[in-house]
Amino acid sequence: MRAVKKLKKIIQDSPQSPQSKIYTKLILMLETEEDNPIKDLYRLDQEEFELAISLLKEWRIDRFYVGKSKVFDVAFHANELSA
Repeated sequence: MRAVKKLKKIIQDSPQSPQSKIYTKLILMLETEEDNPIKDLYRLDQEEFELAISLLKEWRIDRFYVGKSKVFDVAFHANELSA
């Protein structure tokens, strides 16, 4: 399964978890092209960190991939819950 789909599921299932918040910030940063300290990624355990790295790789390759808009939407709504 692609990282984008995995992260969408993780964020939808538990939008308030610390990992989901980190993933949400990462996705919003990538989509809006805003700066965001990468230090948050170091709070993830190894498996979660690898998933974040996979997302970065996919985002770079599939810059205009339709699926990323879906995960962006989920991340955006999860971010609104935190505000």
